[in-house]
Amino acid sequence: MLDKLEAIYQRFLDIEDQMNNPAVMADMKSYVRLSKDYKELQAIVVAYREYQSVVANMEAAKEILYNEKDEEFRSMAKEEMTALTEKKEQMEEDIRLMLIPSDPQDGKNAVLEIRAGTGGDEASIFAGDLYRMYTKFCETKGWKIDLVDCTDGTVGGYKEIILNVSGENVYGLMKYESGVHRVQRVPQTETQGRVHTSAASVVVLPEADEFDIDLKASDIRKDLYCSSGPGGQSVNTTYSAVRLTHLPSGITVAIQDQKSQMKNFDKAMTILRTRLFEQEYQKYLDEISKKRKTMVSTGDRSAKIRTYNYPQSRITDHRINLTVYNLQTFMDGDIQSMIDALQLAENAERLKEAVG
Repeated sequence: MLDKLEAIYQRFLDIEDQMNNPAVMADMKSYVRLSKDYKELQAIVVAYREYQSVVANMEAAKEILYNEKDEEFRSMAKEEMTALTEKKEQMEEDIRLMLIPSDPQDGKNAVLEIRAGTGGDEASIFAGDLYRMYTKFCETKGWKIDLVDCTDGTVGGYKEIILNVSGENVYGLMKYESGVHRVQRVPQTETQGRVHTSAASVVVLPEADEFDIDLKASDIRKDLYCSSGPGGQSVNTTYSAVRLTHLPSGITVAIQDQKSQMKNFDKAMTILRTRLFEQEYQKYLDEISKKRKTMVSTGDRSAKIRTYNYPQSRITDHRINLTVYNLQTFMDGDIQSMIDALQLAENAERLKEAVG
């Protein structure tokens, strides 16, 4: 482990030198890549320096125990040695986890898509409930949410809603939400008081930037049209809505939520890059899913991951068989403890992979 830490430290110093090189600073693509690597290594380097300090202090305490005759000094050295030994063991455990290769996309912003599934109007209402839950959660993290596109449900909620979420380590936390979410409750549309089961699907994608996907203008067809509201009612009379079609792949993205054509174009480009990036990223997720039995943060987005049972105030995450009974606070955005449990399960599997 120490050899690995020393190699990382040397790599960190090397990146630091490169980032101060005027030639590298002039190459924006290289500089952005190095800055990302530098930031990812920083936490490990800080932990390594602290670990070295703990080891040095242990050596000093040992020196006192071997050479000091004064019992008071020796007693103090013994206490310090006990505390430092515990700290060293804890730090070694923490550093082992830090050394496990993380998902390279964890630090990115995310595109969050929520779609009503089986269950008709009730599924749309539940999709709206999930939207509110994630909005509340993002607010607690200080993340920014931008609406990209949405289709309202006929009696409330959404048939589909797409959001951009930006902030620190957004994808690294939100990726655990990808999959089918199932709700069991008496629908607002049900007059007989019977419990029904409905579902909504959630897809979380790492937002791709211009350095991830090289899009050629010649591969994109741009169509402009007037934005329209419910029932075809005109929202504005200018051609501000944008539809982009990536000709090689056939992927189409249409955005109309902004009055500005340029803003709609920028949003559409972000989503298009993310869609194209997803195709490559999916290969990585599929590879992970072969190794990890919990299906945590893997590519199987059709898998039923969680059930929300309203009569029993129960939420069950099926990937790790965890059940909690705090449905109301959970739906109010208090989902961090669930994400923590999923992260813990994934780290345990990643640790097995690293050892194996």
